[in-house]
Amino acid sequence: MRAMDHDFCLAWNWPYDADFVDLVEAAGRSQGVSVLQVTPETLPATLEGLAGGSLSFRLLLDRASDTDERFLALERWAFRQGALVLNRHERASQAWDKAAMHRLLGVALHTLPTIILPPYVEQPELPHLDLAPLGPRFSIKPASGGGGEGVIIGATSPEQVRAARQERPEERLLLQSHLEPVLLEGRPAWFRTLYCTGEVFACWWHPCSHFYTPVSPEEEEQHRLALLRPITFAIAHLCGLDLFSSEIALAPDGRFIVVDYVNDPLDLRLQSRTPEGVPDAIVEAIAGRLVALACQTRFRTLA
Repeated sequence: MRAMDHDFCLAWNWPYDADFVDLVEAAGRSQGVSVLQVTPETLPATLEGLAGGSLSFRLLLDRASDTDERFLALERWAFRQGALVLNRHERASQAWDKAAMHRLLGVALHTLPTIILPPYVEQPELPHLDLAPLGPRFSIKPASGGGGEGVIIGATSPEQVRAARQERPEERLLLQSHLEPVLLEGRPAWFRTLYCTGEVFACWWHPCSHFYTPVSPEEEEQHRLALLRPITFAIAHLCGLDLFSSEIALAPDGRFIVVDYVNDPLDLRLQSRTPEGVPDAIVEAIAGRLVALACQTRFRTLA
């Protein structure tokens, strides 16, 4: 049987990814790129087809295995066949560890004063905990997880630290100094940058409302915000991921501080659907870049 060869395999299991997947399909149609969607319902048949040789693909983006390890079989097949894998699981799993990312990024970039605490089950008592380097207010963050789960903002006391450790006894915690960014044009100089295969999309991002507003070329020039791009490129180089976002804030001393290191999987809900979503044009551009990369991979294979 002749194999059904696809350019781009997109694995997904989060219902809110549906709009992003539609944009990928639309970009695929416009660029002549075939897209193979893999969902929990189609995964068994897809794996059977790959194993039997009736299916194949050249590029994989897996947005499902972080919550469903069955999807890792797609990456194993891709490695055996020499297909290109975006956000490889080995690299992604390291990026999910905020403690590891703090150590990695802190060598090359400005990060906040941070204390990394061992899990409560390993060391219940911390007799020498000194919170003074963090200042009067700090955040408590689990080393793993995302979406703000378990994060306590504005902590002020050792008692809050002890309570947080007991609530999540098996996790390391990060105690991170509070940063009050400068105001630019009356809004906090807090940004979320989205990185996709060599392109950076910079947005104002309000730390309370989580509302995105794209940074304009005029704003980049006026406020030196073009510096957000090389910072994000440096993060991409260090973490090795192809698609992620970071939070970067401008401190009163003029330094750009990487506050939240690597967010993966990247939340690509549309702003037209939810106030906290990414501007639609950026999601559409990301879908287009991924499809273009799949197209390039096809031509490299033919060469």
